[in-house]
Amino acid sequence: MDLIQTIKQTQAYRNYSRMWPYVKPFWFRALCSMLICIPIGSLDAVIALALKPYMDLVMVEKSVNSPWYIPLGIVAFTTIQGGLKYLSSYLSTWVGGRITNGLKFDLFKKLLTYQTSFFDKRKSGDVVFQFNNQADMACSGLLDNLSVFTQRIFSSISLVCVLFYNSWQLALIACVVLACAFAPVAKLQKRIKDVMSKTVVADSAIITEYNEVFAGNKTITSYNLQENQTNKFKWILSNIFTLRIKMVQKTQWLSPMMHVIVSVGIAAAIGYGSHLIMTNTITSGNFVSFITALILLYTPVKNIGNNLNSVQMSFFAIERIFDLLETIPEIRDKENAKVLGDSHSSIKFEHVNFEYVKNTPVLKDINLEVSKGETIALVGNSGGGKTTLVNLLPRFYDVKSGSIKIDGIDIRDYTLESLRRHIAVVFQDNFLFSGTIKENILLGKENATDEEVNQAVKMAYLDEFVATLKDGLNTQIGERGILLSGGQKQRVAIARAFLKDAPIIILDEATSALDNKAEAIVQRAIENLMQNKTVFVIAHRLSTVRNADCIAVINEGQLAELGTHDELMSIEHGKYKALYDMQFSKQEKEIVNC
Repeated sequence: MDLIQTIKQTQAYRNYSRMWPYVKPFWFRALCSMLICIPIGSLDAVIALALKPYMDLVMVEKSVNSPWYIPLGIVAFTTIQGGLKYLSSYLSTWVGGRITNGLKFDLFKKLLTYQTSFFDKRKSGDVVFQFNNQADMACSGLLDNLSVFTQRIFSSISLVCVLFYNSWQLALIACVVLACAFAPVAKLQKRIKDVMSKTVVADSAIITEYNEVFAGNKTITSYNLQENQTNKFKWILSNIFTLRIKMVQKTQWLSPMMHVIVSVGIAAAIGYGSHLIMTNTITSGNFVSFITALILLYTPVKNIGNNLNSVQMSFFAIERIFDLLETIPEIRDKENAKVLGDSHSSIKFEHVNFEYVKNTPVLKDINLEVSKGETIALVGNSGGGKTTLVNLLPRFYDVKSGSIKIDGIDIRDYTLESLRRHIAVVFQDNFLFSGTIKENILLGKENATDEEVNQAVKMAYLDEFVATLKDGLNTQIGERGILLSGGQKQRVAIARAFLKDAPIIILDEATSALDNKAEAIVQRAIENLMQNKTVFVIAHRLSTVRNADCIAVINEGQLAELGTHDELMSIEHGKYKALYDMQFSKQEKEIVNC
């Protein structure tokens, strides 16, 4: 039992030590907030203490020299107490807000370090709840309740002093009852931890559902999924309701039980107090003062369960927050990692194997070399591993075995910043941030001049479209660029890549989702982007494939064929020739007809 208690104390100490760096910059205000709670709690004893002389002189002796100053003193002390409560609340909120912002800032920075696979395995609601909502839960609940506990501790100390002042016999009874009331509290944490974990998951599911309705509103409308989504949301709410009820079942028994124990204490005090009055051991004033102090002492105790529940939730949130902050990302810089230079001579894939799920290979023994300035086109069956292969180059994922080398050095030996600075990626569905067209383009080079931006816009064939806009490059594009067409989004992404001016370009089916007219414009922009670069292109357009210096056919995760268009077409019954006859020859006929 002592060992368990020691472990609990160690965990509590660990939580405090983890939080200290966030509290340290504001420790003085936090200390002031707690110190102010001392007189706030202590002043609770004033009313009880003042009732003894008032009761004895006025109610019993009916003295004409009654202490008229006592009612005024009570009002004065209560006014002071109210002012101090406001000041304490203000300081607690200020400090809590600063600490919360510090936690959220570090959590956000940590979120940006996680590898792509981290996001693959999580829902958006989980991320929002874990990296944002839990910081609020940890700080606001903890500080608010810490202030309440500080007030109640010193209120209890002062009131216990009043009890002993009036009657040590009755005070002993009251303290024994108080100890009995707090005995079950020790078991509370163990009972609610599992429910708290499930509640966090359920709360994050609600956020995910809202995010999915927002992002997938067109799909919901077009497939008439309103009832489907309503039923799903109803199930989530029902699950949360069940968990809330379980939390009540596991925690709210505490307050009613304390009510019963406290009533026993008050009854015992009244019974034995009556005997002490009859034997002239205490006066009526002592008794009234004692009972008042006892009620003031017991009243917050009866509701202590709710506060303890909130504190446990705060400690639970703190543990989860620091578990996140202390997690080491799988993809990170090695110690003494090298900085990739401004130029490279070759990129080499050596016996590369990769899998998303254990024992389910996606890439199998890929060997490939691309020299500086070359364009390699990746073609093959859908799901064959083309996108996965290019995603390994900027280390969105790391190879399971084998290596990818730039100038003979494994890319895992380079710093992530320098590696990714030398690679520009244009995806099939490029993500645009809310803001203006210019702000999204400047992400390629934040300190770019207006001349550089305009040149990138021109090279991306975006200038004619921008010229039609009232606000030009300063036009707001909405969340995820919702106000732009697919082709316009792609050209903004290409302009961004132009501005980055990276020596290595990855084009992941950048035109596959566009109509013919938009594709033709974007393709011209891509051809501009590819000039004097080392290019990895996953393409379905014949001209891009035929003009590539090398074509790699990736089928079922393996490098099936490698060579130029003419070389691969000469292979009888070859994979590329079959793909060409099925897919690319149709494009060639369309070009001839044009």
